[in-house]
Amino acid sequence: MLIRPVGAHALLLDCDHAEQVQAWRAELWHRREAGELTATEIVPGAVTVLLDGVPDPEAAAARIAGWRPRAATSGATTAEVRVPVVYDGEDLPHVADHWHVDVPAVVDRLRRTEFRVAFCGFAPGFAYLTGLPPELAVPRLATPRTRVPAGSVALAGPYAGIYPAASPGGWLLVGRTDLPLFDVHADPPARLTPGTRVRLADAS
Repeated sequence: MLIRPVGAHALLLDCDHAEQVQAWRAELWHRREAGELTATEIVPGAVTVLLDGVPDPEAAAARIAGWRPRAATSGATTAEVRVPVVYDGEDLPHVADHWHVDVPAVVDRLRRTEFRVAFCGFAPGFAYLTGLPPELAVPRLATPRTRVPAGSVALAGPYAGIYPAASPGGWLLVGRTDLPLFDVHADPPARLTPGTRVRLADAS
């Protein structure tokens, strides 16, 4: 893991893999809550963690270098968000072919998987969900759709995700949900935040 300054009051932790990102995110949140770290934002990415609003980045980097992250689930949200999903996505047959199973087996696997929000990005309220094993990663569409409906549940690479609003997208569509995922008047505005456990339950 490499720690480097970004601007005058930020640090970027370059991690080796996604599990290390989650471990460091949990550790940094824990340290901030304990008063051992001052940072206005702790933002995980695919293989990075950004600390923004750090008054003394050099001193903070020295302290962080001496810490060892605990388990990735430490300090994470303990409540599970159950997302009711209608599994009727047009790309389900493609996912089934890639997984070498039938469509019901794909749906069953998605229903039984405990997902966790690794990081957010792409659009407000869009959460990248991990939980599927690496061998079930699926490719994006060669040509993205010009419009993916809001609430679409989709897969791409090792991630699952839910489109909070209509937008272009190249992920494979497996279902849809009516659950609102982003509300500017809510606190926090995004329903799914890093560390949250997510269950893509059957709406029926």
